[in-house]
Amino acid sequence: MEDLIRQYNTIRQMSAGEILVSSVDILLVSYLIYRLLLLVRGTRTWRIIMGIIGFLLILGLSAKLHLNTLHYILDRATPLGPVALVILFLPEMRQALEGFGKLGSFTNRLGGIEEIAEARTVEELVAAMAELASQSIGALVVIQRTSSLDEIASNGVALNARVSAPLLGAIFYEGNPLHDGAVIIKGDTIVAGACRLPLSESQRLDQNVHMRHRAAVGVTESLDCLVVVVSEERGTISVAMDGRLRRLNSHIELREILNSQLRQQNDGKRLNGKDASKSSRRTIKLR
Repeated sequence: MEDLIRQYNTIRQMSAGEILVSSVDILLVSYLIYRLLLLVRGTRTWRIIMGIIGFLLILGLSAKLHLNTLHYILDRATPLGPVALVILFLPEMRQALEGFGKLGSFTNRLGGIEEIAEARTVEELVAAMAELASQSIGALVVIQRTSSLDEIASNGVALNARVSAPLLGAIFYEGNPLHDGAVIIKGDTIVAGACRLPLSESQRLDQNVHMRHRAAVGVTESLDCLVVVVSEERGTISVAMDGRLRRLNSHIELREILNSQLRQQNDGKRLNGKDASKSSRRTIKLR
């Protein structure tokens, strides 16, 4: 009780500037803890942490219960802990550092670095995904936002062609050598095809989620991008973003998401002028 009173008096004696700095400090620490909890949730990291806690509990209990042999072995293994943690958490540490790099996304948007896709590009994407889904042809399209996808595009086949529904349909056609991989889109350009993506190891994904969808989630866990994936088995369209996968009900929902995320429009907002009439005609055609 005396400690609480002492701390309260200390806070009362602090100036407004000191209180502000302390508040910012607490908020930053809270945010870091929150990000770390999000990082470990649903991954093998959580199991490792629980294993470490179990190790420490057994170490303490062995000393209390005078289990000398067990305590000796665990005590000698403890100095190796920091090295073991670095090895065990290497993938997660890399993902965390890449995640902090996403903090620049807001600055990039303010500075206008993010390219805005044309309405025509959105409609071509929607038309292609709807057609592929109706024929149960698998597809994987990665759309660049604020993170550069050059490294991923470099492991595929360079295309540098304007986005069009017929071209996307031809790429993912089963007989095409480029169909088994991801297409990278930057702005209104198909940069590359047949690209390899990192697979997600998140335990939050359903066990029935296959490799194409895991790849879609995996690339969004480390890079700020949007991924559209068509299931070959179910003929459904899904969208992955920020490490999360969302199955859509129709291509209409896909259009709303693409307009919202790529063209900074509110969901359901209609395009103006000439683009709006084109959008309406394409919608009627696909229904």
